[in-house]
Amino acid sequence: MKKILPPFLFVLFVFAMGLTCWWTGSNHQLPYPYYLLGVPIVIAGLVLAKSGKKLFIERNVNVMTFNEPTGLVTDGVFKYTRNPMYLGFVIAMLGFAVIMGASLSSFLLTFVFFVITDRWYVLFEEKMMSAKFGKDYEAYCQNVRRWI
Repeated sequence: MKKILPPFLFVLFVFAMGLTCWWTGSNHQLPYPYYLLGVPIVIAGLVLAKSGKKLFIERNVNVMTFNEPTGLVTDGVFKYTRNPMYLGFVIAMLGFAVIMGASLSSFLLTFVFFVITDRWYVLFEEKMMSAKFGKDYEAYCQNVRRWI
């Protein structure tokens, strides 16, 4: 099975949200201008995801999900969540769900994305990080929550 990178899965799910809302006619259950409240939520999520990636790049640490970890980043946004990039994607998806009118299908797709991310990507990465960094990573996990 080909490995799907998280940003691609994020885009795929956002596209699926739009397509589902269009196909079912369930878009814009939230009237104008209220659905525009999703815009700052999307921006906040994308900024959070980008800030996590930026720290990896600044410290020359591998950011690719399926490659071997090359460093343990514990500062910046990583002081508050072990997965700021994934958390940012979930927050952005919640914003897109609001923009698309707060349809049940949009929130359901956000939940499915969260579960896939948590059960597949995060668990995979945690095993790799634990094997590579041992007690340092275990201590980090005890002090910082997986999500929020």
